[in-house]
Amino acid sequence: MDYLSELFLDYFFYIKALHLIFVITWFAGLFYIPRLFVYQIEAHHKPSPEKEILGKQLKLMAKRLWYIITWPSAILATLFGVILLIINPALLQLSWMQVKLGFILLLIIYHLKTHQYFKQLQNDIVKKSSNFMRIFNEGATFILFVVIFLVILKSAINWVFGVVAIIVLGVLIMLGFKLYKNIREKNPEA
Repeated sequence: MDYLSELFLDYFFYIKALHLIFVITWFAGLFYIPRLFVYQIEAHHKPSPEKEILGKQLKLMAKRLWYIITWPSAILATLFGVILLIINPALLQLSWMQVKLGFILLLIIYHLKTHQYFKQLQNDIVKKSSNFMRIFNEGATFILFVVIFLVILKSAINWVFGVVAIIVLGVLIMLGFKLYKNIREKNPEA
């Protein structure tokens, strides 16, 4: 074991705790920012001066969330995760870790796509509907479910069961979305 690995090994649990803290705050940002996008898109379609007042405030909220919480959390979660893999490179040989890293790549792609939507809305470019953003908001939820199950169950996971469970979860979320949409159409204040 080289000097760097030995040094990190002394701090393994601190690094792991920091990794988990920043994963949680990263996901918090990814869960909330599409919700702000929904409000920004809906505000964009309101009459003046409501459109300008809401738009300005929502842009500020999104900017603070994105640059003060979400981006730093993504970077730090990734950094501490890489350090954990440096400390214990044998993890890279485990099939569950390889699958987890594949989903982390999907999470990074989701984050970058979210950044694209963030930049568009900051420039008052509305290309997506609020309903699209409500569905898009569930992307991070799916990734979180998969990663948590992979980490907890490790190699004991039954892949067929896992895939079926994710599909069932997706169907339930879509049904919940349709139900919520129907409620909103009947009662716009909901």
